[in-house]
Amino acid sequence: MKSSSGERLADRIALGVLTRVFPPELVDEVIEQCGRVEQRRRLLPARVVVYFVLAMCLFSGQGYEEVARLLTQGLERARRWEGLWRVPSTAAIGRARLRLGPEPLRELFARVCRPVAAEETVGAYYRGLRLVAIDGTTFDLPDTEANAGFFGRPGSGRGQGRGAYPQARIAVLAECGTHAVFAAATSPLATSEQSLVPRLLPALRPGMMLLADRGITGFELWRDAVATGADLLWRSASTWFCPCWPCSTTAPTSRRSSPPPTGADAPARSGSASSSTPSPTGRTRRSTA
Repeated sequence: MKSSSGERLADRIALGVLTRVFPPELVDEVIEQCGRVEQRRRLLPARVVVYFVLAMCLFSGQGYEEVARLLTQGLERARRWEGLWRVPSTAAIGRARLRLGPEPLRELFARVCRPVAAEETVGAYYRGLRLVAIDGTTFDLPDTEANAGFFGRPGSGRGQGRGAYPQARIAVLAECGTHAVFAAATSPLATSEQSLVPRLLPALRPGMMLLADRGITGFELWRDAVATGADLLWRSASTWFCPCWPCSTTAPTSRRSSPPPTGADAPARSGSASSSTPSPTGRTRRSTA
């Protein structure tokens, strides 16, 4: 459905949700905390630039000026904007984004983004545990010398042997039932996905079950993830060998006839194939390839 001005009803709804999730009072607080309050009146104040960057995610297929038009119309309807305003040029928007910097967006993400699934959400829980997962991907970036120098380019089997665009690597912690991302870490392309995972672990909580693919598995990461109180279910390569230890000293086992060694002689326990480890809560963490 479109209005008489050609604007889609979905656009109005999306912008309404944006101002509800990120209320102006919170945006202003974050801007002040990060030291981005303007010293003089501007066509693009910091609050509007924050909403503009968020709106770019909603209207990723639109250009700068169209996103700015949709945003200001939405803010007017939400009574968050008063007075006349003209859409700034693409160059002016670019300069405003440079003035704002990444810090307010990072702080806003940390304050707002949380798991959102309810108990009845399909695929969100397993036996009372909230299912979350680590995943990674890469994003194309604008083709500038600065981006290419910092983030790097992927290799290519054609032409000059390099990709057309610089790329950033990102690892995220997401809720399985809703796909809501509540922790993220970015790096240059040459950085491994596994090395980004420690930056995500502080977002884990008891009552969560963390799923991870075998590219993430490692003793140090497993140890640090267990320390958060979350339960773990990780895949590992079938070539890994870890003995199956009994959860109780009186329980029989076909893999080991004597108690496991302790101290410096004990082998590392990890979330690998055919391993099971008792958790502090009494549940057994188990991983299979």
